[in-house]
Amino acid sequence: MYGGIKCVPYMLSCVSPHLFELLKNLFCPVHDTTMEGLHNLQPYPVLRMKCSMSRDTDISHERIALDGDFLSYAPNEDDRVGVYIAAHPLTPDMCYYEAEIIDTGTDGSISVGLCSKRCPLDAHIGCATESIGFMTECGRLYKEGSRGTQLCIRCDCGDRIGCGIKFDQVLEGRGDPFCTMVPVYFARNGKELVTELVSLPSGGLYPAVGMDSVGGEVKLFLGLNWVPEEDSLMSVDTNEEEWYRLSDIQLNGQVLEYTGRGKSIKDVGLAQARSPLNTTVHYFEIEIVDPGESCYIAIGLTRRDYPKHRHPGWSKGSIGYHADDGKIFIGSGVGDPFGPRCHKGDRMGCGILFPRDYVCQYDSDGGSGEVSSSPTGMDNLLELTLDTSDSEDEDWWNSQCGIEHSSKMKVFFTRNGKMVGARQVCIPKGGFFPTIGMLSMQEKVRVDLRPLTG
Repeated sequence: MYGGIKCVPYMLSCVSPHLFELLKNLFCPVHDTTMEGLHNLQPYPVLRMKCSMSRDTDISHERIALDGDFLSYAPNEDDRVGVYIAAHPLTPDMCYYEAEIIDTGTDGSISVGLCSKRCPLDAHIGCATESIGFMTECGRLYKEGSRGTQLCIRCDCGDRIGCGIKFDQVLEGRGDPFCTMVPVYFARNGKELVTELVSLPSGGLYPAVGMDSVGGEVKLFLGLNWVPEEDSLMSVDTNEEEWYRLSDIQLNGQVLEYTGRGKSIKDVGLAQARSPLNTTVHYFEIEIVDPGESCYIAIGLTRRDYPKHRHPGWSKGSIGYHADDGKIFIGSGVGDPFGPRCHKGDRMGCGILFPRDYVCQYDSDGGSGEVSSSPTGMDNLLELTLDTSDSEDEDWWNSQCGIEHSSKMKVFFTRNGKMVGARQVCIPKGGFFPTIGMLSMQEKVRVDLRPLTG
């Protein structure tokens, strides 16, 4: 009987230290050395699990530097794999995410996928239990340490790897009521690569990224709703009313595709929005879906009657940032060094910083209207150069006086959400219209004319 009583404190110590202390006081006949030994016992594993579950709302990471949505490899002295695990698992309401490769680093070793919170923080996603991951350096899929299945070629800067769960196709365990199988799918640049059934671990599957390539960097896009690229390209009747003219460019939903010959600079394709930027809608973006043969893609602002076969920035009354060489063009065919070149997957943005006292009176179609402003604090910025050139609209410029010189604004450009630079320019009468130019075969961009308005 006494031996049975000695077992009771041990069992209770595995469940609750507080009950154990109470029992120690009640059962004083138990030898002190025995009680000291019980004090040194490790807690029951369930207690450790409760502690780790309480931290599930936190991001887990080792050897990964965080800068907002950007993740970069931060090796220590042993150069082990760095791993990031998101704060929340995928759910039916947030069932998909993407990681865009900003820099592949020295060898491109980046893994993207899903794992449980119990996965080690020093192994690539897919190389440990309760994980599945896609390796960008070789285009292979790994599941819980498997040898890997080839899905595609090596990924490069600008590629976006997506991963999600098809919760509408969840399978309850066959023969095991505690096992749930979920279809996990991977996509590359909007095209689905594979769907794989995976056992759903306790606590769920979390977005995760692994890296061991010096200089490697990705940007995370969590909580997305994935729409296959094919579905996007089929929605041809959704956004046509937003465009004033499309010259040698075909519209498919939000995607613009170059359809010109692409043989000389006279073959530029131009897409110009119907309405100019204003104090409500002052910024727009494009994403390079396909750079085509040469990535002759430009984003910028132009006057209403801009020549239809000129890149934004090449002619008077325009400014443009060009993806192929990173130069900025301001009313001239000669550009200046400005920012980095842009590639597949990069997002290029353009906007106007309107002063607080700026009054915009454009009509709904972007027609001419009076504007007034008294901008301050911009004297040190570059102004729009109105030098002579052989552009095809020279006669228009000299005869129409198409600039309202009383209105100067700061036009800025971004790349992947980061500021590239800005220039101060004169606003043409009637306003500045969002414009995209393209010049090489198979070029495609996805446009968002209102990314900041929800």
